[in-house]
Amino acid sequence: MKKMFITFEGGEGSGKTTIINRLMQELKDKNIKAFQSREPGGSKISEEIRKIILSVDNTKMDYVTEALLYAASRRQHLEEVIKPALKEGYLVICDRYVDSSLAYQGYARGLGIDEVYNLNYYATGGLLPDLTIFIDVNPEEGIARISKNNRDKDRLDLETLAFHHRVREGYLQLVKRFPERIKRIDGNKNIEELYSEIRKVIFESL
Repeated sequence: MKKMFITFEGGEGSGKTTIINRLMQELKDKNIKAFQSREPGGSKISEEIRKIILSVDNTKMDYVTEALLYAASRRQHLEEVIKPALKEGYLVICDRYVDSSLAYQGYARGLGIDEVYNLNYYATGGLLPDLTIFIDVNPEEGIARISKNNRDKDRLDLETLAFHHRVREGYLQLVKRFPERIKRIDGNKNIEELYSEIRKVIFESL
């Protein structure tokens, strides 16, 4: 198996975490050396930054500040966790990465995809995933799932439905920009169909 860096992207309530956990179990069952992480977070310092970014007490956060905090968290996570895992030959699976910043801050916040890309290019040294799975869910469905699951809401969950539609539009722009890397998967299916399609794409890439 070749060494790979695979990321999962999608709006709120897209089911990324459920799919990743199931994928990690299958990889373990197949004795494939895999490592799981998430953003923002993934390392001690990055998790501290995550608390600041997602706290519902920080609704006055400036958009540029938000983008910079994501990039700072990402840099620390990359240097402390992702790069070492890749160097040791792990298949790295990460819940969110650069594309989240491009869709959320670059497009939905209006900072500009190119501007946020350049910021993150500096932060990551240009390291992009080998494969990105974008789970495309209608924002109405995603928000309904969050409400149904009764999980604690973070600052992004409190955004308007119009904002979440802009996030989705941003992701669709990225699919067009990076068609070889980003694979769009219809996330409005049931979990069995969704997982079956995603695992097929991933295992064909290994």
